[in-house]
Amino acid sequence: MTTDNNNTSPAPTFTSTPIGLLTGKVVLITGASRGIGAAAARLFAAEGAAVVLAARSTKALDDLVTEIRAEGGRADAVPLDLADRTSVHAAVDRVEELHGRLDGAFNNGATIQQPGPLDTTSDDDIDEQFAVNFRSHWTAMNAEAALMRRGGGGAIVNTSSIGSRRANPALPAYGAMKRALNSITETAAVTWGPEGIRVNGITPGGTATEMIDAWEAATPGIVERITTSIPLGRMAEPREVAEVATWLLSDRASMVTGAIVPVDGGAGA
Repeated sequence: MTTDNNNTSPAPTFTSTPIGLLTGKVVLITGASRGIGAAAARLFAAEGAAVVLAARSTKALDDLVTEIRAEGGRADAVPLDLADRTSVHAAVDRVEELHGRLDGAFNNGATIQQPGPLDTTSDDDIDEQFAVNFRSHWTAMNAEAALMRRGGGGAIVNTSSIGSRRANPALPAYGAMKRALNSITETAAVTWGPEGIRVNGITPGGTATEMIDAWEAATPGIVERITTSIPLGRMAEPREVAEVATWLLSDRASMVTGAIVPVDGGAGA
């Protein structure tokens, strides 16, 4: 993302040295073709995971798989339409075909609604938000948990949004579905905890992704407004969000489940 906003502080160079947090784990990533999902794909592979990348944009996935393999990582791609329950199940089935198990899942795929107030949000917006930003996670979590159960457990991380934690007048349907996602994340954690399956969520704030670019195009000035609301004074880089998901999927977070973790630079404090 680029912006000419003079009040936006440039993001610092962010680097971390891989330490093998996910060594030996098989991890599925939805929405892996761009933004936070693509950053997670690179990071999880660098941390030792065999990653299976799922999204609609198969060309972008293939390029990412090639990149990861060139760096010595293990990666495969599978097409995924989050609005299609059959496609979601097929993606999880493909993980089993490739690896015979699933240790972690990062359910990151989402779609933005047409920005606008509640009374102009269309039925089509509601239907799309429900299908992609809620039902797809419901379907994926159940399929993922079924496969994890056969392997003795695992960890799931769902990408929610800062917009789920408070009123969201500009994106009412998006915020509502993300809040519902928080609820089923917490419920799944309590339900599946005895089976060794941890389930957590993350709520990114303003993050320099294509989704923010689309929002800025529809609502000029939104980047500046979001940035000024962040105590750290800048948008997050996608990798910074992926770092939190990495830790939650790792054994270092073995006693963390049912958490909805803010990754928003303090904007929600």
